[in-house]
Amino acid sequence: MITATRASAMPEATPPALVRMRLVATALLVAMAALFLASRALAPVHPAWGFVQAFSEAAMVGGLADWFAVTALFRHPLGLPIPHTAIVPRNKDRIGDTLAVFLRTNFLQPVVIARRMRRLDVAGAIVRWLTDPPEGAGGRFRQGASKMVAQLLEGLDPQRLGGMVKAGIAGRLRDTALAPILGQLLTAMIAGNRHAPLLDSTIRWSAKALAANEHLIRQMVHERAGSVMRWTGLDETVADKLIDGLERLIVEMSENPDHPLRLKVEEGLDRLAWDLQHDPDTALRVEAMKAELIDNPAMQRWLDGLWEQARGRLLAIARDPEGAMNGQLGDLLRQLGQTLGGDPRLSRSINRFVRRTVVGIAADYGDGIVRLVSETVRSWDARTITRRLENAVGRDLQYIRVNGTLVGGLVGLAIHAVDVLL
Repeated sequence: MITATRASAMPEATPPALVRMRLVATALLVAMAALFLASRALAPVHPAWGFVQAFSEAAMVGGLADWFAVTALFRHPLGLPIPHTAIVPRNKDRIGDTLAVFLRTNFLQPVVIARRMRRLDVAGAIVRWLTDPPEGAGGRFRQGASKMVAQLLEGLDPQRLGGMVKAGIAGRLRDTALAPILGQLLTAMIAGNRHAPLLDSTIRWSAKALAANEHLIRQMVHERAGSVMRWTGLDETVADKLIDGLERLIVEMSENPDHPLRLKVEEGLDRLAWDLQHDPDTALRVEAMKAELIDNPAMQRWLDGLWEQARGRLLAIARDPEGAMNGQLGDLLRQLGQTLGGDPRLSRSINRFVRRTVVGIAADYGDGIVRLVSETVRSWDARTITRRLENAVGRDLQYIRVNGTLVGGLVGLAIHAVDVLL
């Protein structure tokens, strides 16, 4: 209804080409009428004027007949309610339904779309655009899309949008079971012996920590020793033996991969990996620690900073797309295009995905599109649809009037020639 009201209030202008052809067809008809009157008056002067009269008379008949036919498509000729005229206004609803059925039958059938999509190489077009983007349309597309993205990012409330992003990330982290993932990672590290460097680093750190804290060990032994041991100096001896023993243990663990204590640590890691994946109590403890970490204010500030950095980077790219394309982003996209171009299997997967997506859209929304076309045409008033159709095909219809005038005249001329000769 809104479309019809707007179209009625602001009718479409008649195309200049249609106006010119309408004037040509009408002028030709008027010329034939004038020629007929002149030839009728001059017929007694010479027999040749009879041929002119026959031509002009038949041309008038043909021109008038075609004018009537063309006019009857869109309105009542001369405003007279003659039956079977004003065909388009009287049948606009049926036209809309027929057009919708035509679209559904010939364009929105999943089988038809799938057959036509097989001819399209979407992946190849993506490769060409990424590796050698066009200067014209591609540049305008990037500028327009970048301007729209920049306006969108600047128009939205940064705090509210950042809160939504942060809530989304936090929600995703909460919904992710962390314990099995950690268990699988730990299992993979142990299987590939990638935990050994970490264990060696821990042992080296222990040696440095022991060397830096000898005084604490001596003080602890001194405080816990009895007065006799302190008086005799045995506490110093015990402390030296304890420190020497710890140093020797650390060295042996560092030099011997099969040291019992080191094997015990690896056994504990194996057990931890299994518990993380299969023990409910361990999983609950990990989830509790994860929830506590997510709710920590420091974690929330880190997520805020992460979003602000991402938003600033997106704005920089959107404000200067050409610069971004010339930088690391452009190199990444070109490399992506080269990779895609050199992988036929991936290209086939992309084409298959696009084809299935388009076919799925047609299957899911084809009826809705057909209904939209039908309801849109129904919502137009008779004047709107008449004007739009006439503006679209009216110029060709005026050619029919011209052809009808000339062909009618030639037929009349032929009939008069036969009549004279016989």
